[in-house]
Amino acid sequence: MPKSEVEETTDKTISRGGILARMYFDMQSEKPDDLQPLMAELINNRLMKAQGVVYCYGSIDEPIKSGDLYLTNAVMTILLKDIAALINIAFNFTPAGIEILKPTKEYVLKIPELQSLMLDIAQISVNYSKYILERTLSKEDYERIMRDIANREALGRKLLEDKKDHSKRQ
Repeated sequence: MPKSEVEETTDKTISRGGILARMYFDMQSEKPDDLQPLMAELINNRLMKAQGVVYCYGSIDEPIKSGDLYLTNAVMTILLKDIAALINIAFNFTPAGIEILKPTKEYVLKIPELQSLMLDIAQISVNYSKYILERTLSKEDYERIMRDIANREALGRKLLEDKKDHSKRQ
């Protein structure tokens, strides 16, 4: 039996470092009629368009009442270009759970891929820290911290330059 286009795309992407994952998303609201449109918006207009998403499909459950709130969840199967895309989705969409479906045995990273991945994680961390600081600190405290961060960046650049100069002299 010939493979479907989805199976061929999946196999090709996995062979090039892709990951097939099942992700579980949840959402709550005081209004049950808000939930499914909000979840559909999250999936169709954000998740499916996220960098590194090859395809995405799944289902959204009917809202259920829990105390004063209504809850819904979505189970999505997502083919991602690489592990960096998976980490990006995990940080930016905060699924309630992630299950790796493929590859099934091992996942190998080359050192440049690992380096790039670590830089991406560091940038995500900086973005979240900045987001939190902007919303919790006074304007003056936020500006002071941003100056401190800029000074640390300048020091880091100087240390890298000094290291390069030292290496050239040896």
